[in-house]
Amino acid sequence: MEAESEPYVRLATMRQLHQAVADLNTARSLADTLQTVADGIVAGLGYELGCVNLVRPDGDLVIAAFAGNAAAEALITGRVGSRASWERRLSMGEAWDNLRFIPHTEGWVLLDDDVPQWHTEGPEPRFEDEWHPLDRLYAPMYASAGGRDLLGVISVDRPRNGRRPGAWGREALQMYASQAAIAISNARLRANMQRALVRLEREQQALRASEESFRQAFEYAPSGMAIAEMGGDQQGRLLRTNDALCRLLGRPASVMRRYSFADLVHPEDIGTLLRTSAEGGRAELRLSRRDGTYLWVSLRNSVVADTADGPRFLLTHVEDIEERKRHELNLAHRASHDALTGLPNSAELKSRLSARICERPHSPAATAIEALDAAYGDVESSLTHGYQADGYEGEAAPGGGPFDHHVHAVAPDPERDDGTKGLAVLFCDLDGFKSINDRFGHHTGDAVLIEVARRLSTCVRDGDTVARLGGDEFVVLADGLGAADAADLAVRLRNAIIPPIRVDGRAVRVGASFGIGWAECGMTVEEVLRSADQRMYVEKRSRSKVHRRAG
Repeated sequence: MEAESEPYVRLATMRQLHQAVADLNTARSLADTLQTVADGIVAGLGYELGCVNLVRPDGDLVIAAFAGNAAAEALITGRVGSRASWERRLSMGEAWDNLRFIPHTEGWVLLDDDVPQWHTEGPEPRFEDEWHPLDRLYAPMYASAGGRDLLGVISVDRPRNGRRPGAWGREALQMYASQAAIAISNARLRANMQRALVRLEREQQALRASEESFRQAFEYAPSGMAIAEMGGDQQGRLLRTNDALCRLLGRPASVMRRYSFADLVHPEDIGTLLRTSAEGGRAELRLSRRDGTYLWVSLRNSVVADTADGPRFLLTHVEDIEERKRHELNLAHRASHDALTGLPNSAELKSRLSARICERPHSPAATAIEALDAAYGDVESSLTHGYQADGYEGEAAPGGGPFDHHVHAVAPDPERDDGTKGLAVLFCDLDGFKSINDRFGHHTGDAVLIEVARRLSTCVRDGDTVARLGGDEFVVLADGLGAADAADLAVRLRNAIIPPIRVDGRAVRVGASFGIGWAECGMTVEEVLRSADQRMYVEKRSRSKVHRRAG
């Protein structure tokens, strides 16, 4: 089962990876991009050494960038390894999806080939997954997604934790190699486009030649390109689009000329588009396809200027980033959800609970006279007692002004039903789960936890939260409940858990003890959970053992 601290480690790794990928887009030239790729391996992926081997026009690979060791960088940067030797390496060892790992027990045969390499001697590994100085890990980069046109190879060495990367580290390296290939391809494309744009300003004969070069680069670019009008009544109207952009959005060029990007952008992203500056502007947003769906793209704008008349049109590069966005969402979900049950984990539970309560306790209710004063404009009096004339509470959440409309979380009175509704926190601990683990093994225990999570989720409303706190403990957040409602919900949840659970043809039973706490403003998240936990143990002790046993 996943350790409670692992989501935080994954979240930190994901942030470092995202920063490394973001840095790829800041490089201004191909050389800067290659060095940024190498630096990102060391800064964002947890390796001490990173090397970028780039395919030359003749097919051989040259070491184009190195990071992590100045002596090694001076020694081997610029040296060339033959294509045959590299193909041999990429066919050896173990295939980790698109990665290639060659353990030191097999890689010794490569010590004398013509691929430049840097290594240090080291002892034999003390345990199975320890990294050896002669271990090799390669991440091939391909010019197009799913293609086999080799663009280069990233090689890494010396993981900082001293171990071979696990599934999480392999996925991060593979994703980084994919983004690095896109960045290198785009850097080459930008270099070509910049050269074409410079030639546009020369004399007429050179201008005609450069226009043809620009036309070919525009039309046959692997990613979307568009030319839009600048200035006048038709500001932003698309004048020309290439085949890649038309295919991307599912619209022919003749139809595309009727639109501007403002017509195609998702309504929620219109502000992002407007904030994007015309010259050198960059934005990530969603554009509509012909079938009504939306696609995540990266827009990068350049102004093509005329020396006499100033800006003439806007050149926009449109890159499909749907896959990267999907990876980001998947990584974010995995960092905030339990790997076994798919429920929100402890960190996500605390985040949701923290968003609902503030540090300031709820003020007592205003008297009838004070309410009348508030209704007829006695604002000073109403703010003094925590109310505004519009009926919202005037107390501010931390960092807010006096008119932030924060709805305080309050606890209903268990002794009398006065109609107060609050945020119920139901702390659930399974009874008899340990004996199932001991008797039938963790496989059965995991299956029981998955089924309990499913049953709990089916018994709550869409807006409620069911989270796994860890082990056999679950927490349910249900807003808008009174004391009797929360007690009824606990009974329904317990009754849903009690029926037998079949695992591998065997029926097992678990019971459940529930403690009902209430989230109130002025309490910390830890205090809220501790209160519900304590009430759960009181409830567990108050019930006879026969009612708590699992069968």
